[in-house]
Amino acid sequence: MRMNSLRPGAGSKKTRHRVGRGIGSGWGKTAGRGHKGQRARSGGFHKVGFEGGQMPLHRRLPKRGFTSTTRNLYAEVRTGALEGAAAGDIDLAFLKAEGLVPRQVTEAKVILAGKLTRKLVLKGIGVTKGARAAIEAAGGQIIAQVESKAE
Repeated sequence: MRMNSLRPGAGSKKTRHRVGRGIGSGWGKTAGRGHKGQRARSGGFHKVGFEGGQMPLHRRLPKRGFTSTTRNLYAEVRTGALEGAAAGDIDLAFLKAEGLVPRQVTEAKVILAGKLTRKLVLKGIGVTKGARAAIEAAGGQIIAQVESKAE
């Protein structure tokens, strides 16, 4: 192989259309713009979604949904994750320090997911019924918790 024999692959390079360069080019006269109308003229364009003055589709359809302001203020912690956590009382500050919940959360709830064999002391953290049973079965206790209504 020689440098002077290198070529691009077949069909990989196309010459650009030189519009408005005579009838023989196939892109003469109207240069692919059709006859008359807004799009045929220089500067003739409207913003995306414009429908000629008709109410655009994105404004005809109803708005849907909302953005929750409390979306990231609470977090769930699995009992299996608490199994591997360091010893001591477990409260929200501890969970944040261990990286089990994001720093911006204001509430946490323990859910039953995974085994729990360690004795834990939870302070000020919500628990589900199943998680409560697992913690108490392992010999732990829950202090000033917020009991959840749903499992």
